[in-house]
Order: sequence, then structure tokens, then C-alpha cells
Amino acid sequence: METTSSTPVTPLWDVFPQRTLEAVDIAVLVLYFVFVLAVGLWSMWKTQRSTVKGYFLAGGQMVWWPVGASLFASNVGSGHFIGLAGSGAASGIAATAYEWNGMFSVLVLAWLFLPIYIAAGVTTMPEYLQKRFGGKRIQMFLAILYLFIYIFTKISVDMYAGALFIQQALHWDLYIAVVGLLAITAVYTVAGGLAAVIYTDALQTFIMLIGAVTLMVFSFVEVGGLEGLQTKYFDAIPSSRKENSSCGLPRKDAFHIFRDPVNSDLPWPGVLVGMTIPSLWYWCTDQVIVQRSLAAKNLSHAKGGSLMTSYLKILPLFMMVMPGMISRILFPDLVACADAEICRKICGNPSGCSDIAYPKLVLELLPTGLRGLMMSVMIAALMSSLTSIFNSASTIFTMDLWKHFRPRCSEWELMIVGRVFVLLLTVVSILWIPLVQAGQGGQLFIYIQSISSYLQPPVAMVFILGCFWKRANEKGAFWGLVIGLLLGVIRLVLDFIYPEPQCGETDLRPGVVKYMHYLYFSMVLATISTLTVLVVSLLTEPPSEEMISRLTWFTRGDLPAKTDLAVSPSPDAAKGVCEAERPALQIDISIASENSSNDNKCPANSKGNSKLLTTLLWLCGMERKQQSAENAAAAKPEPLPGAGLEEKPLVKHVLNINLLLCVCAGIFLWAYFA
Repeated sequence: METTSSTPVTPLWDVFPQRTLEAVDIAVLVLYFVFVLAVGLWSMWKTQRSTVKGYFLAGGQMVWWPVGASLFASNVGSGHFIGLAGSGAASGIAATAYEWNGMFSVLVLAWLFLPIYIAAGVTTMPEYLQKRFGGKRIQMFLAILYLFIYIFTKISVDMYAGALFIQQALHWDLYIAVVGLLAITAVYTVAGGLAAVIYTDALQTFIMLIGAVTLMVFSFVEVGGLEGLQTKYFDAIPSSRKENSSCGLPRKDAFHIFRDPVNSDLPWPGVLVGMTIPSLWYWCTDQVIVQRSLAAKNLSHAKGGSLMTSYLKILPLFMMVMPGMISRILFPDLVACADAEICRKICGNPSGCSDIAYPKLVLELLPTGLRGLMMSVMIAALMSSLTSIFNSASTIFTMDLWKHFRPRCSEWELMIVGRVFVLLLTVVSILWIPLVQAGQGGQLFIYIQSISSYLQPPVAMVFILGCFWKRANEKGAFWGLVIGLLLGVIRLVLDFIYPEPQCGETDLRPGVVKYMHYLYFSMVLATISTLTVLVVSLLTEPPSEEMISRLTWFTRGDLPAKTDLAVSPSPDAAKGVCEAERPALQIDISIASENSSNDNKCPANSKGNSKLLTTLLWLCGMERKQQSAENAAAAKPEPLPGAGLEEKPLVKHVLNINLLLCVCAGIFLWAYFA
């Protein structure tokens, strides 16, 4: 029985009344796009985009603050705003645990993993495993898996969240809006490479912080501060709910991060251990994140960037989760709807409408002008995370897959393949929209996290063992990955076949899905993968010396082998021999000297270049430069991989003190909200 009369709460469930943005809002949005394009174009001219290292690693010249801002912007996409606020509205602050786990993991990256990656001189994560374990199968397997994870969890979810906002707030046609946005992001991602992405990310972070903090202040004022939130949240009950059920009632443990270990939505042992494993995968071995850190000038700058990100990760609870809870207080009938039919009318999703919490707040609370600012914040979140994924996915495709099939390809070819792959990804993103819309509803954030809990633990464990256990070998790593991922995929399929029942329905799922929370499953998966790697490695022959030297924590300081030292530019290059005819070694990133890039291409290619082609090449920074005396004089040999590991004592102390402060702040927050 319904508690209220059978008339619906509002006659036309138009959650977002037709609000055309005012002139001021549109001006703010236009200004935002102009700024982003300006920064994108400026960074394109500023950096060397014509070499593989310049394009994929921003020439390794980034200082700490753009690196930190870019790490934050790549991590916080539109999926975060919609998803974290939605989780806050639906179940309280527990989803913050994902963010605060990241606070520690990003520091683990800079202090433990990065020194190994820098010493190894790698560009992509699959490339590291290839150097560490030898063979090609792990590298191929991982490259394909990473591309799969990017397309299935990251791109799709950010597309959905950004689309939700654009569609509901602007009442634009979804496909036109998305194609327009992707066109803008593709311009500077294709043309400018990682440098353009990092600098625009820094701008986007600044805009996101200003906008989100503004909305946070408005929303807290509306409910009367933190005390008001804590008392009013438990009264935010929709008027149309079934009487004798708990559907639509706020959770009793809404203000706790640690929850019942058996029957809560985020059990505390799972939060402490099961969540940390995918978190380590994401912050320490994911291409999107590591690539930004590798672009830093040296280890100190990379550590500074990680610290900045770690401090910024404190904010999501106050910037996203709590505003989501406030949205539930202000609009309980819409955000907290409990009846499947009514929910379907409100947002088209029978399992709940918590995802509209953030957009609803933006449109209802903010005055003209600021609404435009928040629209740009959401678009900034969408664009920054998409450009990061595009750039990193194209790096993996180009450096791991393409170079494997065409080992003698020229640097020129790699640059073109990398750029074309970005365009391909934009098309894939558009194709994703209808699928995600039809997919799992309700709490978007939890959907991404559960997929990642099934696919990431085996990869994380292989990286951890590869970096910190010298005895791990190729066979162990390979079988650890295969068995772990097989189990993960089985559970993933089960989850899709037996979705979680809606509130009030009986649970008919099989026991392994019903009783084993995905965070517990993550722990089991990591344990099985680790045991497989340990057992198989110990039963087979140990790895050779060159697979350990400079590739683990204990050997990161080894002197480079003789072959590494003899990296003088080849005499063939000077004679203008076609790059494609050189041995594959010389187009390896760590070796390709910055300036040998395009100065000696086959003359056959340059005949009959049309104006259009010249313009395109110029846009991409790939115009064929005339070999000049200045260029020859400026050609510097590439520094040795270990050079970036040296730190000045004073800087090192400052960074370590900050590390302690940051860890203490994190522990305090966990303890306070646990």
C-alpha cells in the first residue's frame, strides 16, 4: 500500500523544468571553451610534439604542479561528480572510502613504484612487464586488457555521466552535444599530445575546484551547515513509499565509513583490504596515472605532483558526497524515490534516481552566472578525464601493439598511428552511449567499482610481485594473470546475468553472488593470483640477470649494462637513411634522440605535398623541418634512465615531511569518519 493518495507527486515528472541558460551563463560557458582551447593551443606550440617522447611523455619536462593537477583531473571525471553525489544521496558517506584510499595509493606510486619505472626507462606499463619478465605474451595480453578496461569502464561511464548532465540541464540533443564535446577534446589531444592534455587538465582542475567549492558553500548554507545535514538527512524520506518496508529510508549508518562486515553495502574489512588492491592498480600501475608522473622533470617533481593530488583527494567528501546528501534533503521525492514505477517516470531508471542529485542541486540552488560556471565544471570533468584516457590508450596501442606487429616502423609512422587511434576512440565513445543508458542504473559509481574489483586485482598483484620480488618469473606472472582474470570474468558474467533485485523484491541470486561482496571477491582474487605467481615461479627457472637489473626495487640503482651506455646516434641517421630501414632499437623511446625526429625522412614522401596535407602536418607539429646547423648543434644526447632518480637533500626532506603530514591527515580523517 502507498502511504499517500494515488495521485503522483507532480503531474509531469519533469525533474529539470525547462530552464534555458541565461545570457550570462552562456557567456561563461563560451569563455570557458575559449580558455581551454587557448591553453591547449599554447601548450601545443610550447612543446616538442614531433618525437615519440615529446608526444607521449610531454618530453619529460613537466614541473610538479601541472603533474599534480593533471593526476587529479584525470582521476575526477564527470562520473565522480554524478556518481559520488549519487552514492551520497543513496547511502551516505561510505563511497568516500574510494577517494581516501587513493590518498595513500598515489603516495605509494611516487615513493615506491616510480623510482623503478624511471630506472627501467619505460613509457607504458605493458612495456615494463615485457622488460621485467621477457617474452611478448604478457605485454600483448595486458595491452589488450588495459584498452578493454578503458573502453568498458572509464570512457563509457564518463560519457554517461556527462551526457546525463548535458541532456538534463541544457535540454540539448544528447548525441549532438557529445559529438561536439568530443570534437573539441580530439583537436588538442590529437594535435598536442600529452603536454596539451596536462596543461588543459591543470586549467580544468582550477575550474572544477572553484565551481565545486562554490556549490558546496551554497548547499551547506541551504541546510544549515554540517549539523543541519546530520539531523535533516534522516528525515529525507520520499512521500510515495510502501509502508512496512525499508525502501526509501536513509541508512542508519549513513555517516559511517566503516560498516557492518556481513550485510552492509560496503563492509569494513572489504574497504580496508579489498578496496586497496584495485586502488593500488589504479594509482600505481594504470597507464593514465603513471604516464603523467613519468612526464615530470625528475623524481622530486613527480613526488610533488603526487602530494598535491593526495591533498586534493581530501575534498571529494565535502565537494561531492555531502552535496549529494543535501540534494536528497532538498528534493526527497525525486532524488530518493523508492517506487520503481515512479522512479522510471522521474529519470527513466527503475532502480533509483540518486544519479540526478548533483545536476538537480546545480540547477536549483545556483544563481545565474554561477550556473554557467557549474556547467563548465561538469564539462571540464568530462573533457579532462576523456583526454587523459584517449592519450594513454593511444600510447598503449602505439607502443605495445603497433610496434609489436611492425617492429621496424618509423617514428613518423608511430606519431600518425597514435593520432589516428585517438580519433578511433572518439567514435567508440559515441557508440557507447545507448549501451550505458540501458545498462546498470541507480548508483553509477558502484557499477564502475564492481567491474574494476573483478579485473584489476590479478594485474595489481603481478606488478607488485614483479617490482618487489626478484624471483618472480614470466611463467608465474602469466599464469597468475590468466587464472585471476578467468575467475574475475566468470564473476562479472554472473553479476550481469543476476542483477541485484530492486528494493522489496526477493533475492534469487546464487550464493556466490548474493553473499560474497565484490570487495571480498577482490581479496579472494588477489590471494589466488598471488599464490599462483609464487608457486609457478618457484617451480620454474629463475629470471635471468638482465630481467632483474634496474627493474625491481632492490636493483633500481644498478649501473646500466654496457649496451645501454653505447647509445650514440647511429651513423646511418646522419647519412639520411630512411628511418624505417634502421634497426628497431633506435626508435625505442628511451633512445630516440629528441632532434633526430623528422630531419631525415625519405625524400620520396615529400613530393607533391598538397596544401591540405601541409596544414594538417603543421597542426600536428609534424611538419618536416629543414635540417639546419642550429638543429644539429642543439641535438643533445638523451640522459641516462637513472639520471631522473637523483634528488637534492633539502628537497627530499621537504617532500618526506609533507609525506608524513599527508599520511597523518589521511589517518585522522579515516578515524574521525569511521
